Amino acid sequence: MHLNRENYINSVNLNIGTEFPYLVLDVINDKAFPRNPGFQVMHWHEDLQFIFVLTGSIEVRTLDTSVQIRAGEGIFINKNVVHNVVRRPENCHYNSFLFPSCFLEFYAGSPAKDFVDSITTNEQLTFIHFTAALDWHREITDQLRQLSQLEKNKTELYVYEVLVRLSSLWLTMRKHVILPRKQRESIVHLRMQKILRFIEAHYSEDISLADLSICANISKSECSRCFKLSMNTTPYKYLTEYRLSKAAQLLKKTDEPIGNIAAAVGFHQMSHFGKCFREKTGCSPKAYREMVP
Repeated sequence: MHLNRENYINSVNLNIGTEFPYLVLDVINDKAFPRNPGFQVMHWHEDLQFIFVLTGSIEVRTLDTSVQIRAGEGIFINKNVVHNVVRRPENCHYNSFLFPSCFLEFYAGSPAKDFVDSITTNEQLTFIHFTAALDWHREITDQLRQLSQLEKNKTELYVYEVLVRLSSLWLTMRKHVILPRKQRESIVHLRMQKILRFIEAHYSEDISLADLSICANISKSECSRCFKLSMNTTPYKYLTEYRLSKAAQLLKKTDEPIGNIAAAVGFHQMSHFGKCFREKTGCSPKAYREMVP
């Protein structure tokens, strides 16, 4: 069964459509610059993503597994991989680099595209964790550190310097990475696909734990266990987060009245919607809409 990414949030590059669609997020604890809604729901990118942790640590979760990234370490997250990033309890600071794969292909029709596609089209290669254990890993983290420094000291050659470093980083990775063979998807992954597909189709309706368990043909306790294993949350919390993410999109993209938006994403009481939205963003839906460009 192939993953249907339409069942998850597509986190769009804020710089898409510009001459240089390269986005660097500077994240300190739970605050990101440029501003990001930051809802803790599974999402995916059409772009490639690298993360470098400056201080503290974070946890990157996919539907199948999770990995802790400590200060001085990095991670590559392949395009179209459903994931989320959660900071550990201590303070942390990291940079997230997002860019389209065409950055690495040099020109249309280039044979270099094969060296990019060999990784980006491999559905079994979801991420690569770079530690201090291997020499080539240290080369990667050093290059990521240089990209972080570039954000602090931009020159007139900034664009070219970024492209050169990204190409060098990719070359190092491609030389050493062992491409995995196709494997069977885990049972938890398959169950979560069914459950999250159901949420995508019915999030505006009343959904119970029984509804979620029935759609995956499992017990309610097993449904809760799957959420705990894959997302470290409860079905109710995930559903609430998902509805809030949809609401944030509608507030940003439409002029629909806030009451209508609340009802459209499954909140039947405006007071409850406002309370939940404020807890996640620190502001009311109206204030959020006004501050979104």
